[in-house]
Amino acid sequence: MELIPGLPNDIARECLIRVPYNNFSSIASTCKDWKLEIHLPEFFRHRRAAGCSKHVMIMTQSRVNPDRNSGLKCQVMPIYRIVVFEPDVGHWCELPPVPGFSDGLPVFCQVVGVGLNLVVMGGLDPDTFDVRNEVYVYNFLSATWRRGADMPGLKRIFFGCASDSDRMVFVAGGHDGEKNALRSAMAYDVGSNTWVLLPDMERERDECKGIFHLGKFYVIGGYCTDRQGRFESSAELFDVATWQWTPVQENLLCHAMCPRTCVAAAGALYMCQRDDVVKLEGNTWKAVAELPAEVCNTVHVAAWKHNLLVIGSPSFGEPYIAYVLNLKNYTWTRMKPADQYSGHVQSSCYVEL
Repeated sequence: MELIPGLPNDIARECLIRVPYNNFSSIASTCKDWKLEIHLPEFFRHRRAAGCSKHVMIMTQSRVNPDRNSGLKCQVMPIYRIVVFEPDVGHWCELPPVPGFSDGLPVFCQVVGVGLNLVVMGGLDPDTFDVRNEVYVYNFLSATWRRGADMPGLKRIFFGCASDSDRMVFVAGGHDGEKNALRSAMAYDVGSNTWVLLPDMERERDECKGIFHLGKFYVIGGYCTDRQGRFESSAELFDVATWQWTPVQENLLCHAMCPRTCVAAAGALYMCQRDDVVKLEGNTWKAVAELPAEVCNTVHVAAWKHNLLVIGSPSFGEPYIAYVLNLKNYTWTRMKPADQYSGHVQSSCYVEL
């Protein structure tokens, strides 16, 4: 078998690993041998080792429409779509819409990167505001969407979720259709398209933040049913190796606060606090960098490798700007998106392609 006629296969593989990720589906449809090649785990290990893989942030972002009189104008009722951002080159684009949602994603849906897949789950129907429990999976090899198994049990919203980046998505907390905060948790196996229930958490946690960090699923902050909107500073950790929750970790956050900017990067936890980026060292949060004034109204923080992506604006109502913080030297790089990609971001994830 010759992958490319006239070339040794090792040279042909060097050519294939350099193909941009948005052309994977073209490779797969060109011939059977190329399709088999890019589906091998060794293909992506080789691609990463050669430095050819791409760092990609995927976000649910509201559309921004141009207005002749006032420049840019947000929708009265924001319409969200899935945006792809390559921070290394500053390139932005839009993914094909989720089937059945060409007029806008469910509001507050979550996106999670799992291997070569993007998982979109939950949210509120953009027309009726009913809670949705559907799951959709986008595969970057085939560039196609498929319907996944629905989230089981009570329909929930504002849950915490995170991925092990390989196969599993973990979900915990949130609230049901009656605004009852939940203790229940579950995991979705993307490969087998099945859900499994996890043991309940010790506490109810509505509007919690989910993070996968050092082999554990962190469920941070949130609040219980009878303390609507009054966040707590504790966290619960699900150990994947033992399949059990560890005892509640009190005061993980520096104080009772919304945990939405908390992320894991470079082996540590980071978050935005007032005008600073802070890092958890031992039991203490220490400031490591001052936020640029242009993103002091921070709406979203995401992470990959040794970088933080911070999206915000100088003040409420202004277009959003993105900055990247290098966690090795704590320097900022401004990433001003084109006008059509300056909308509000609700959720995001990272995939390496």
